[in-house]
Amino acid sequence: MRIGIVGGGQLGRMFIQNALNYGHEIVTLDPDPEAPCSLISHEFICADRNDEEAVYQMGKTCDVVTIEIENVSVPALKRLEAEGVKVFPQPRILEMVKDKGVQKRFYEEHGLPTAPFALVESKEQIRQHLDLLPVMQKMRVGGYDGKGVTPIKTEADIPSGFDAPSVLEQWVDYALELAVLVARNENGEVTSFPVVEQVFNAEANLVDYLVSPARIKPEVEAEARALAEKLIAEIDMVGLLAVELFLTRDGRVLINEIAPRPHNSGHHTIEACYVSQFDVHMRSILNWPLGDTSLRTPAAMINLLGEKGFSGPVVYQGMDEAIATSGVYPHVYGKALTKPFRKMGHVTVVGSSSEEALEKAKRVKEGIKVIA
Repeated sequence: MRIGIVGGGQLGRMFIQNALNYGHEIVTLDPDPEAPCSLISHEFICADRNDEEAVYQMGKTCDVVTIEIENVSVPALKRLEAEGVKVFPQPRILEMVKDKGVQKRFYEEHGLPTAPFALVESKEQIRQHLDLLPVMQKMRVGGYDGKGVTPIKTEADIPSGFDAPSVLEQWVDYALELAVLVARNENGEVTSFPVVEQVFNAEANLVDYLVSPARIKPEVEAEARALAEKLIAEIDMVGLLAVELFLTRDGRVLINEIAPRPHNSGHHTIEACYVSQFDVHMRSILNWPLGDTSLRTPAAMINLLGEKGFSGPVVYQGMDEAIATSGVYPHVYGKALTKPFRKMGHVTVVGSSSEEALEKAKRVKEGIKVIA
């Protein structure tokens, strides 16, 4: 099969590394001539992901087209789909996901649990919803990896808010942040991975580390996976969907956000599960059997982020010590330049329990520094 990927970042790179095991031919498109996919794709096209004609022409050469980032030319994907090219996730899913307001309305209309919210067109309109405060203001479009998100705790915070169409999401008193990766193929077969527990870097609002299996009760695990499986069926999506969730202090499971592609919360599956998220993504878009997503071993994952105060050609300090430790698996993304909080790689650590894997991962995290 010839598979086209719109986007050439680390998610595409890891997808390619898996797809090569099956003999597939991969073409990627990205505006960065040194993108992580550029050196390992069978064909690399340097073009803007929103260049409709470039995306369309690439897709015409492929059996199936997918994405590794949502900011792509949906009109091009619609044209391809109309002409019979397999495009997964479907373009209408991308339209929904690119707008957080549309997402929240969908959950509300379909009885899917999510935090109370309001939609505003400008920061002045926040004053019409003071009863919701404190809230997290999320720009409806354009936000990712912690960007386009800011807290509005009191009326005094409104001037520092975004003056753009936004979702005001009531502050959730949560005990844990969870995530479930779920997949569905054209035959309607659905599967999900075990729930992961995520801890975020408060300054960068990026995942600091995750652990799987999550340290939650079995009934919460079952509820979270059932909710993710219901959601992918409700939106009639083909592909891999990451569902980020809140577990509230009073025991409710709420949908936070979704991403219709491989996701940071699933990187550990390469070593920890019988099939990885990248394998399941490939299987789902090709309408293959989805495989066994169960854990082979507990695992933790840490993101390798660029250190504050460093920008330039990347150096991974302390990697020798890390890889001398049993059960440590580094993944370097092939980005030539680092900058503060840029995702430069990740490390998966396996252990006999979630606690052991997490403790080992924290030690590894202290030892590796991404500098210039």
